[in-house]
Amino acid sequence: MSNLSVPDSSQAILEKLVFQMEKVIVGKRDIIEKLLVALLAGGHVLLEDVPGVGKTMLVRALARTIDCSFKRIQCTPDLLPSDLTGASIYNQRTSEFEFRPGPLLASVVLVDELNRTSPRTQSALLEAMEEKRITADGTAYPLPEPFFLLATQNPIDFEGTFPLPEAQLDRFLLKLTIGYPEPSQEVEMLGRMEDAQPLAHIRPVLLQEEIIRLQKEVRSVHVDDTMKQYIVQLASATRQHPDLALGASPRASIALMRAAQAEAYRSGRGYVIPDDIKNLAVSVLAHRLLLHGSAQLAGRSAETIVAGLLGTTAVPVRRNAAG
Repeated sequence: MSNLSVPDSSQAILEKLVFQMEKVIVGKRDIIEKLLVALLAGGHVLLEDVPGVGKTMLVRALARTIDCSFKRIQCTPDLLPSDLTGASIYNQRTSEFEFRPGPLLASVVLVDELNRTSPRTQSALLEAMEEKRITADGTAYPLPEPFFLLATQNPIDFEGTFPLPEAQLDRFLLKLTIGYPEPSQEVEMLGRMEDAQPLAHIRPVLLQEEIIRLQKEVRSVHVDDTMKQYIVQLASATRQHPDLALGASPRASIALMRAAQAEAYRSGRGYVIPDDIKNLAVSVLAHRLLLHGSAQLAGRSAETIVAGLLGTTAVPVRRNAAG
């Protein structure tokens, strides 16, 4: 068992972050906590939902709680890769080209309506998300630490959009859906929105160096061999499922383990338990799966398939030498 114990100070900081975000985002603590899991795990998040449920507000609220640079990219069909990465501009005073960094070179980046930009521009994000660097004019530039990308897309309006390829989806640690609030929560939200600037009430509670420290501690959370076997069994089950044309990749297994470590750390534990995996399996695995056409016509979804596998896949039991 790991000797790591989550410091009380770290737990207090994480609770403060959730408290600050709930000043604006009402009744969505589960989503806020999953965003926090992705941040701690060093992953990225895809928010897919209908317009008006607070996707952009959620990201802006998170950015306000973190004392890091923040940039927003509004995707359009004419957006170019250089609009994201930056480009070299000729300086007449020095008679030299100078690199002007694009919005991707920020710590927290919101990519709004990602599926409205072309595949060529979408592909500019792959290197940034996977390798934490960008290449512009043949030169590689490292991204700041931490680097946290959150993208949004609308699943209803397909006109003028470009579906995200599997390689792009696989780079997102979590895919989340916010959903509509309960009526009582919506009434509370209206009360808070009487203030023209609700985000002004949020203050930073997490420094850049603190995020880096927390992310390093998350990597030290112990994952027992039985938990690793459980993750692999879930991934293997998706590869053999008759409704799926594409199952979870080894990258998906790694992503689920990293997310489970972050969930355990957020919960104040230095070790992963089955519930950490179960709580995040749908959010980590579902968007990486590809259904057969017949399964889609039958109304099945990747989310329900993963949920079903969680119910049928037994957690391995660690046996001692005598057993």
